[in-house]
Amino acid sequence: MRNKRMIIGLMLSAFLFMIGQANAQVRLGVKGGVNIASVHFSSDVLKSDNVTGFQIGPMIEGSLPLVGVGFDAAILYAQKGLETRTAGGEKTSLKNDYIDVPVNLKWKLGLPVAKLYLTAGPYVGFRVGGNKIWQIPGSMVDQVKTKNFSAGLNFGAGVELISHLQVGLNYGLGLTDNYSVESLSLTKSDGKSRGWSVTAAILF
Repeated sequence: MRNKRMIIGLMLSAFLFMIGQANAQVRLGVKGGVNIASVHFSSDVLKSDNVTGFQIGPMIEGSLPLVGVGFDAAILYAQKGLETRTAGGEKTSLKNDYIDVPVNLKWKLGLPVAKLYLTAGPYVGFRVGGNKIWQIPGSMVDQVKTKNFSAGLNFGAGVELISHLQVGLNYGLGLTDNYSVESLSLTKSDGKSRGWSVTAAILF
């Protein structure tokens, strides 16, 4: 509950910052990329490896002229999850589909032809696809349950080329428990999402 209140407070602060930029230059665009996601569990009940997915959706960017400070936000269809391996070496991919809404503060530095940028801010996600409960054959784990809501923080960096193309690297730090595991030994464990994404955006 504390993490959720913190995320909501951060997002409200970011939105207030966006609203306060009355003279900001605003651009729309499309963003997509590759996600390399995993889950960090609170105990060693289940071994978690990376799983690859994708993200895509519309975005908006605003910046203050001559300052280099602004924001970006997006509504992204994103695949996340984890990959597990049983004692016999069998791999099982657990993928879920989310609508992620990141809201970031953004700082740019450089020349008009090429600019470096840094981003940071909160995100929320809502599960829209994939199994609610996963069974893992041949494992000591009875089942893995997926939760419908997720939230966390984004940290990113990248480069903007010719004012229209942005290529970046982003790290998502989950703050809410997105998965819960129940094992045959009655041990329970909660898991938070972690992941890297490589993205490209076209702005108009």
